[in-house]
Amino acid sequence: MLVFVAFLFFLGYGFDRFYMGGGTMPIPIGSVFALGLGGASAFTSYYAGDRAVLLSTGAVPLTDVGPSAPEEDKLKYRQLQNVVDEMSIAAGLPRPKVFVIPDPDPNAFATGRDPEHASIAVTKGLLDAVNRDELQGVVAHELSHVRNLDIRLMTVIAAMVGAAALIADWSTRGLQMGMGGGSRSRSRSKEGGGGAFGLIVLVIWLIAVIVAPVIGQALAMMVSRRREYLADASGAELTRNPLALASALEKIDRAEAPTASVKRGTANLCIADPLGRAVGLREGGWSNLMASHPPMASRIAALKEMAFQAIPQSQ
Repeated sequence: MLVFVAFLFFLGYGFDRFYMGGGTMPIPIGSVFALGLGGASAFTSYYAGDRAVLLSTGAVPLTDVGPSAPEEDKLKYRQLQNVVDEMSIAAGLPRPKVFVIPDPDPNAFATGRDPEHASIAVTKGLLDAVNRDELQGVVAHELSHVRNLDIRLMTVIAAMVGAAALIADWSTRGLQMGMGGGSRSRSRSKEGGGGAFGLIVLVIWLIAVIVAPVIGQALAMMVSRRREYLADASGAELTRNPLALASALEKIDRAEAPTASVKRGTANLCIADPLGRAVGLREGGWSNLMASHPPMASRIAALKEMAFQAIPQSQ
């Protein structure tokens, strides 16, 4: 989070220095605006981000899908509600709102700003694919995100990623306008240049502006991967059955189709990457920068080790 704030400040600082006249400005307009935009985005997402996420996935409240469903599905929905109730008690949390996403791919996510305003959404495909113990493991994983306040953290980070991309876009447009402004823009650039040091800062800022969306996304993914490992461990702690979650993850991993209902912007909220990207299949290098989730094989191996189950050397 501190890196995110510093990055937003640097984008605004560069805009001030090289477009608004550098040190001649009594107030760092760009820096203040960058931090203000990031804060406003985070504040809006804090209070309304969960509703936007649920709306974008087509999630339906469990209370609305149950009455008109076939008898077989009614049993699955009642089982889901029972599992959420018992896992909420185990975690010491208020019962979250429960939603069902009409998507055949098995997946789930939690969202909200705090345990009192949390929601859990599971796909219809997950209810069809897992048994009760496995469902319990998935729900415990998502409730761990709620208990650990990951839902708040990831909602705010998603807003800041959007703010960084927006500021970078405006900075690029400002540079284009400045370059077309002739001698006046060149004069402002010279005033804020600061000699060799100013040139170095300018180059770094230009690179930051160009790659800002990538940097923002990479920072968000780094946070997301660490929280997934913690939620797996916390979920196993709640159920006392790490093998059930490991089995559920194996079934989710075997599903070939992506979760079409979940968009790229909310992919990091899910228990498994809904986009099915190859970058998440391994660790190291590019995967450590851009993958939203740790490799599923590593998560499953860690859960099996928690159950003191031997892991074949090939894994």
